[in-house]
Amino acid sequence: MRDLKEVKGIGVNTIRDFNNLGIYNTADLLGYYPFRYEVLEKTDMNNVIDGDKVIIDGICENVPNVYYISRKLNKMSFRINTGTKIMNVVIFNRAFLKNNLFMGKEVTVIGKYDMKHNTITASDIKFGLLNETVIEPIYHSSSKLNSKKINKVINTVIGKENVLDYIPDPLNERYHFMDKNRAVYLVHNPFDMKMVDEAMRKLRYEELFLFMLKMNYLKSNNTKSDGLKRDVDYSLVEDFINNLSFNLTDDQLKSVKDIYKDLTWPKRMNRLLQGDVGSGKTIVSFIALYINYLGGYQGALMAPTEILAIQHYNNIKSILPNLNVALLTGKMKAKDRREILEKIGNGEIDIIIGTHALISDDVIYKNLGLVITDEQHRFGVNQRGNLKNKGITPDILYMSATPIPRTYALTLYGDMDISSIRTMPSGRKPVKTILKSNKEIKDVLYMMLDEIKKGHQIYVIAPLVEESESMDMENVYELEEKMNKAFGKVAQVGVLHGKMKANEKDEIMDKFKNGETQILISTTVIEVGVDVANATMIVIFDSYRFGLSALHQLRGRVGRNDLDSYCVLISDKETKRLDVLTKTNDGFKVSEEDFLLRGSGDLFGFRQSGDMNFKVADIKRDYDLMLMAKEDSERFLNSADYTSDKYKHICDVIEKAVNLD
Repeated sequence: MRDLKEVKGIGVNTIRDFNNLGIYNTADLLGYYPFRYEVLEKTDMNNVIDGDKVIIDGICENVPNVYYISRKLNKMSFRINTGTKIMNVVIFNRAFLKNNLFMGKEVTVIGKYDMKHNTITASDIKFGLLNETVIEPIYHSSSKLNSKKINKVINTVIGKENVLDYIPDPLNERYHFMDKNRAVYLVHNPFDMKMVDEAMRKLRYEELFLFMLKMNYLKSNNTKSDGLKRDVDYSLVEDFINNLSFNLTDDQLKSVKDIYKDLTWPKRMNRLLQGDVGSGKTIVSFIALYINYLGGYQGALMAPTEILAIQHYNNIKSILPNLNVALLTGKMKAKDRREILEKIGNGEIDIIIGTHALISDDVIYKNLGLVITDEQHRFGVNQRGNLKNKGITPDILYMSATPIPRTYALTLYGDMDISSIRTMPSGRKPVKTILKSNKEIKDVLYMMLDEIKKGHQIYVIAPLVEESESMDMENVYELEEKMNKAFGKVAQVGVLHGKMKANEKDEIMDKFKNGETQILISTTVIEVGVDVANATMIVIFDSYRFGLSALHQLRGRVGRNDLDSYCVLISDKETKRLDVLTKTNDGFKVSEEDFLLRGSGDLFGFRQSGDMNFKVADIKRDYDLMLMAKEDSERFLNSADYTSDKYKHICDVIEKAVNLD
């Protein structure tokens, strides 16, 4: 493995662009697999009908004409001679290709055929004739690095680097897996899809095998660990619950009892608390921290965002006013941080709420007894391990608002106990979900106006931050312009997205929470935990771009009160799939449907993250492969092979991943 700087022919700017994709060395580069393939085979124009996708090649008959429809939209047209007929080609936002499309230029055109006008509306134009079937690897790319360039750079390294195989030899032989070097070569240089499938089977199994090794390694270490001794009278917990200003649901009470039993049991707790959006997981976690405090230990709660950490901090201060609670985030002043670190170290702080700052090297706990991670799937095993190892043997509670189908949860999180909160707190009205097409936007605007007149607030969600030439979707700045035009006289409009600095995001979110802003246009950064009770409507543009579980998470930003609340999904595509959300508010049902319709890729929010970040595996499609990997990994961990020098690289990657080395 070499750093990209050591590879000849890769410039500084290109290295920076690869770094932005998370690629820093040759191992990262070779492991950056295509997510799909485009098979280019010339279309027989005698067998096509109107509207078919076609691939043709031929010679440019004229210099292209370019028309500028608006500042952001241009149209280029020219004629192509296929050898049997002359056809018209139209393509949008590709004016920069004009100088390369001179008369006599050989080109291949991919697009949609309009029989009436003998025209192809092209999605892509490639230079050169298509003499044989071509399979092109398509990678997740960026504005600076397209698939072609990524593949070109990868091929400067292939063959010069020996890739490590993380499947033990006996398993490779048993399943007749392809050699790893050959598999990597084929996925980046496909010539036959059957061979690609064989190579992918090898790489998928390898990913699942490593993942299951991590899970089983964690499980074996957890079962070896004794828990902390706590002698806590449950009547104190009951007194606390009875003094709350609201009643807990049966599921919340059961979860509290599960956690109490774990915390007062001599074995270490390793529990997943999963519940729907707004089901009340947070108060259960606060009670867990209180039980831990009564037992004489410090507790830590790690949130995925600073906004959510501050929200938790304020809430727990009001519920547990007599405890010493500290907030630790990355943007604190150095003096304030030093003071808090000193108090954490000497035991003056009972509960620490924070972001990733909680796992910084300089955070030393006196007697950390309980670690809680909110939206646990957003933290890798590595990050959770960093926090876990700051205590002696702290108990662990993971929380997730993305319910996972039980069969898969038991397989993936087999090292955990699971508590589920399915019932919703009383007083919450179900959010009414409405599906609208883009043609019905006026209806949506009138609905928004009604909510603004009632003094309520609205989220508007766009999937993009900036304009993209390749995707015709709403972005936050276009929506800001439109919302100001529609509501500028009656409402203040704010914009929030992930590319902003933390202090900018906090300032904008505070204005929305305080009611200074009535409409907040945002990307999906608001999806986790943000609680604004006065927000009664969320409008999601291009909603087909999201998975059902992701949309359900967004929907959970409203309906956090006793007011009528609405979620409006705007889409002209996949309306049958999206219609699921209009029929149920049950996140467990939504999760099951999402899993059936889309597979595992979107179960964990807007993208797979943390320890679930599979490159090529899919836990639904590859479930049988995963079960094989689970059994094989258990046997391997218990075999002499695991400790042999031959497989030290496998042992190293597992121990490094779970941060237990």
